[in-house]
Amino acid sequence: MNAQDVETRCRAIVDELSRTVIVDDEVLRTVLTGLLAGGHVMLEDVPGTGKTLTARTLADALGLSFSRVQFTPDLLPSDVTGTDVFDEGSREFEFRPGPLFANVVLADEINRASPKTQSALLEAMEEEQVTVGGETHPLPTPFFVVATGNPVESEGTFELPAAQRDRFMLETSIGYPDMDGELELIDRRASRRATRPSTEQVCTAGEVEELREAPEDVHVEPPVRRYVASVTRATREDDRVATGVSPRGTERLFEAARARAAIGGREYVSPDEVKDVAPAALAHRLILTAEARIEGVGKREVVDDVLSTVEVPKLSGAERR
Repeated sequence: MNAQDVETRCRAIVDELSRTVIVDDEVLRTVLTGLLAGGHVMLEDVPGTGKTLTARTLADALGLSFSRVQFTPDLLPSDVTGTDVFDEGSREFEFRPGPLFANVVLADEINRASPKTQSALLEAMEEEQVTVGGETHPLPTPFFVVATGNPVESEGTFELPAAQRDRFMLETSIGYPDMDGELELIDRRASRRATRPSTEQVCTAGEVEELREAPEDVHVEPPVRRYVASVTRATREDDRVATGVSPRGTERLFEAARARAAIGGREYVSPDEVKDVAPAALAHRLILTAEARIEGVGKREVVDDVLSTVEVPKLSGAERR
């Protein structure tokens, strides 16, 4: 696909998602950015805002398999990855895949699972494989995790470890719709009998793979590469931050910026793409100091301040080609 084809296809995907769910297009583009960049996305918001529907609709629109895992305190790692089961007929153990074996996996309320079960996702998210009984099993391609978290209820939840949170390329929230959006939600429900809206497939699995290859052809000139590194390094120098963005976070910001450029039909990354994805790519990786937390400082606030202070490079026409 050329840049224009990628933009056209991505616009069709976002339009179809918007037709089904009442979610801001920027949130949908963030989810799509994670998919194209080969990462995973965390949606942290209160119940009932459309997180589950967004993930399911994405899979339907792309013609991909979908699996939902409801994380609970008693969920075991084998309940997620799968397990070896003894077959009486063959007198041998055979592997029975768990719900991770799907293209789009919704890890619903991931913070309700124990740290041991949460860690079962680490290998899957990083290596796109699971190991059970000493044997490695590859996951389907593409493999994309959309995790949801409930930031309101703390009873029966476990703090997501920094190592686990760092595995998510992007984190965002859906938020409440405005009045027009809420009324449209009611109007759509009134015009159909089914509780869940239907979604048309606008892409094939093969086309999804082509879309995921597109960011690799997006050029990033040295001044923009330096800008990416300068932004992440600045988070480590902020007095309000105890632990700044890791080198892995620098790489993920770079990848997300390329994917955002591809979605917009661009063949090169400008500083604007870096700014667009930086809050979702960096904020969840920060660990603030105790003083900053007491003062009510937000992680996104820190990222916004960093973006406002780091010098933005100006690209010449030659550098954009």
